[in-house]
Order: sequence, then C-alpha cells, then structure tokens
Amino acid sequence: MEAAQFVASGLGLIVGFILSLTGAGGAILSVPLLVFGLHLTVAQAAPIGLLAVCVSAGVGALLALRAGILRYRAACFMALFGLMLSPVGLWVASRVPNKPLTMVFAFVLLYVALRMLISAWREIRGIPEVERKAPPCLLNASIGRLIWTVPCARCLAAAGATAGFFSGLLGVGGGFIIVPSLRRLTDLPVNAIVATSLGVLTLVSSGSVAIAAASGNMLWHIAIPFALGSLTGMLVGRRFARRIPGARIQQVFAVFALGVSVSMFIKAVGM
Repeated sequence: MEAAQFVASGLGLIVGFILSLTGAGGAILSVPLLVFGLHLTVAQAAPIGLLAVCVSAGVGALLALRAGILRYRAACFMALFGLMLSPVGLWVASRVPNKPLTMVFAFVLLYVALRMLISAWREIRGIPEVERKAPPCLLNASIGRLIWTVPCARCLAAAGATAGFFSGLLGVGGGFIIVPSLRRLTDLPVNAIVATSLGVLTLVSSGSVAIAAASGNMLWHIAIPFALGSLTGMLVGRRFARRIPGARIQQVFAVFALGVSVSMFIKAVGM
C-alpha cells in the first residue's frame, strides 16, 4: 500500500469512529482531515468525503431501519430535494477558487463547533431547553409515523435542499443542517432524528458521489481506502458509543472542531 493510501485509510478510520460517536455531525471532519493530511484542495477532498459519508452513514441507516427507528418516508422526501441541489453545489465548488472555498468551510465548521459546544454545555449543566411552540411535523404515536401537512412538507423540503447544496459544495454530508432542522421541525425522539438524518445523508451523498465520478472528479486511489477506513471506524466506534456520555462526546468533538476550523482559516489566509 502506498503512503498516501495508508494515510487515507487511517484518516478514514478516525472519521468513521467520530461519526459513530457523534451521529451525523462527525462527517464534517472528512474534508479538513484530507486537506491537512494529504494536502488536497477542498474541491478534491469533497467527493472523497462524500463517498465515506455514503458508506458509513449507509451502514448506520440500514441498522436503524432494521431497528424500526428510521423515518424512511421523511428521509426519502428530504433527500429528493437534496439531490436536486447537490449538483448545484458541486458545480459551484468546481468553479470557486480554493482560498474562498476553504474560508467558507472554516466558517461552517466554526458554526457547527460552537453550536455543539453550547448544546453540550447546557446538557451537562442540566439547563432545560427553551419552551417552543408545536413544531410543524408531529409524530402520530399510535402508528409511529409523522403527520404530513403542507407546512411540514415545505419545511422538510427546505432543510433537505439546503443540506444537499452544502453537501455538493463542501462534501460535508449535511448532517449539521439535517439534525438541528429535525429537532426544530419535528417532535421525533433523538434516536429517530439521528437515524433519519443518516438516511438522508446516505441518499444525498450517493447522488453527489455518482455525479463526481461521472465528471471525473473522484480520486479513487484515495477515496476507496478512505471509505473502507471510515466503515471500519464506524463499526468499531459503535461498540464504544453507548459507554460514553453523549454530552461529553459532543464537548470533546466541538473543541477539536474549533481547533480545526481555526487552522483551516489560517491555512486559507496564507494561500
């Protein structure tokens, strides 16, 4: 195995392990690890990160579907609109210079890290969430399905489309958009939200990967070992996920992501 492939496999292992502990949000580290570890541009790293998301999230989504906690109708509906916008994101990414694209990624990662840090801080201190009005998408507890209305469909479509655009643009999967959106728009339990998010990520990232492969923008010699490493890390991490408090995991991940975002911004300024 060449050095680059060995490094790619190791980086994928880290991403998969983090993904298994944090849910959908951990996939956002794929691109910065590839940028720093293998000196790729954001545009080169994005399709590779999406392939890893597709493989790892796909396994998680299948396991959740077997467990009956994945709301597959909502996932397919959101993914439909995500697939419409992901080619637009890929098109923009291929035409934007690396410096501004890296800065955009750094700011997105900073936003995700700060959001997770605040959420973990509140959970550790037992601070209750602010009461909110009824979300547009309500769960029918008797049948375990969402009650579909026009406002519900409109909100889910907008969230899916936004996630799809950023998925194509930055190769981030979009879990940092989908998970908070499902928390705000639905009254689904947390495990169903994470499972449904993994379903959306699988479908949207698979479409983006197909487009990137067809256009010749996929570095397969890096992508395959990275994806296999991510899958291995995902399976290994599942054994530890239930033993570590979720808030502490989020806290550590957020601090690490903050450091990565600052490093990416410094790297972009120096380009």
